[in-house]
Amino acid sequence: MIALTKLRVRDWAEADRPREKLLLKGVQTLSDAELLAILIGSGSREETVVELAQRICRFVDNDLNRLGKLSVKQLMHNFKGIGEAKAVSIVAALELGKRREKTGTVDPGSILCSRDIFLLFHPILCDLLYEEFWALFLNHANKIVGKVKVSQGGVSQTVVDGKLIYREAIHCLASKIILCHNHPSGNPKPSRADDLVTEQIQQGAELLNMMLVDHVIIAQGAYYSYADDDKIKIAL
Repeated sequence: MIALTKLRVRDWAEADRPREKLLLKGVQTLSDAELLAILIGSGSREETVVELAQRICRFVDNDLNRLGKLSVKQLMHNFKGIGEAKAVSIVAALELGKRREKTGTVDPGSILCSRDIFLLFHPILCDLLYEEFWALFLNHANKIVGKVKVSQGGVSQTVVDGKLIYREAIHCLASKIILCHNHPSGNPKPSRADDLVTEQIQQGAELLNMMLVDHVIIAQGAYYSYADDDKIKIAL
């Protein structure tokens, strides 16, 4: 009887090994699992590094956003063959990707529409498992003059202190205020609590001769804009 021996990655054809494939054919030809395999570096006696990477990708339904939300401890706990060093490499690489997305996606000097707000805040909020609430401050020409994290809370809500927003707006000599927060649930639709916060901040801004021009809710790569939905009538 002939025993079947499992091929190691280094025994594969050169064009099929992730590192060699990248060098021969270019990084764009690699699948997510192959790129992840390069980060991981090595497998085990039970599975090759590519098989380990494929198992990780299946666990998150091939969704890199979900993978980016896993912590070092979660990676180590959920995947046999992933120790601390490999988990740290994965987390660090995904964070670099998120920072690259943040760089150059929007003119950091001005805001012209709701999508500009989304592009500015999505890299900050997209992977959070809890809510964060931010305020952005503009002058009359829609140039950014300030930005502040107002609060952070649980998975479904956070407490917003209007006094902090107004204080920062006055300090920046702002004319316009934009609110932005995330929904970890993945549904960008505003809640009644979101509506109330928007109304309260808008009323307070008007007393200070400022304008609330939008409130954007970010969730899983999508967003909701109060201004686009005509719930805030003042245009940018």
